[in-house]
Amino acid sequence: MPVPATVPATVPAAVTDAALPATRGRRDDAPVTTRRDPARLHLVLMLTLTFTTGVVDAVGYLGLDRVFTANMTGNVVILGMALAGADDLPVLGPALALGGFLLGAALGGRVLARTAPGWGTRSTSTFAATGVLALGLGAGALAAPPEEGTGWAFALTTVLATAMGLQAAAARKLAVKDVTTVVVTSTLTGLAADSRLAGGSGEGWARRGLAVVLILLGAGVGALALRLLGDGTGIGAGLVLAGVVTLVAALVGHRWAHARRVAA
Repeated sequence: MPVPATVPATVPAAVTDAALPATRGRRDDAPVTTRRDPARLHLVLMLTLTFTTGVVDAVGYLGLDRVFTANMTGNVVILGMALAGADDLPVLGPALALGGFLLGAALGGRVLARTAPGWGTRSTSTFAATGVLALGLGAGALAAPPEEGTGWAFALTTVLATAMGLQAAAARKLAVKDVTTVVVTSTLTGLAADSRLAGGSGEGWARRGLAVVLILLGAGVGALALRLLGDGTGIGAGLVLAGVVTLVAALVGHRWAHARRVAA
C-alpha cells in the first residue's frame, strides 16, 4: 500500500505526533503571566525591594540617630568606632539593629529552609511580613513620632531591623544574581570587576546598575520625606511607603506563582 504523502515512509506516525507544536491543549486565553520568565520577574521584584531598602535606611539613619536597619555593614562600622571612643556615635541603636536583623534572618531562614527553589507560599508570607511590619511601624510613627534615645525609637529600630532580616533571608532563598535587596557592595564589585574596562564581558551590567540606582533613589526619597515633613512625620511616611511597596511586590509574586502552578 502506498504511504500517504503527508507522512514520510521512514518516520513513524507516533514520532510525527510528538513533533507537533507544544501548544496542543493549551488554552489561547491562558493568562500571560503563566508564560513569563520566572527569573526576570524575580529580578524585577527584588529590584523593587532594593528601592524600599534605600527608603528604610535613609529614614533610619537620619531620623533614628544614625542607625541602619537594613545595611548591617554600616552598623558594624559605626558600632566599632563608637566602642573605640569616637565622639557622638551611638552604641545601643546599632547594637539593637544588628541583633534584630540577625533574629529576622534566622526566622526567615528557618521558615524557608525546606521549601523548593523559586517563589512559594512561604516566600509570599515572609515578604508580606516585612511589608506588614514596615507599614505598622510607619503608622505608629505617624501617630507617635519617635524621638532619638527613647524606648519607642529603640523598639522601632529593633523591629524594623527584624523585618529587613526577614526580607534579606527570603531574597537569599530566591537567589537572584547580584541583587540581595539590602546591600550593593558586592553588586558594585561585580559591576566593576566584570566590566569591559577590566577586561571582562560586561555581563549583568544592567541589573547591577539598576540595583545601585534604585537604592540610591530610595535613599533620596527617604531623605526628602524627612526634609519636607520633619523627622517624626517623615519617618512614618517613609516606612508606610516602604511597607506598601513591599506588600505589592509580595502580592505580585504570589499571584504570578499561583497562576504558573495552575497552568502547569
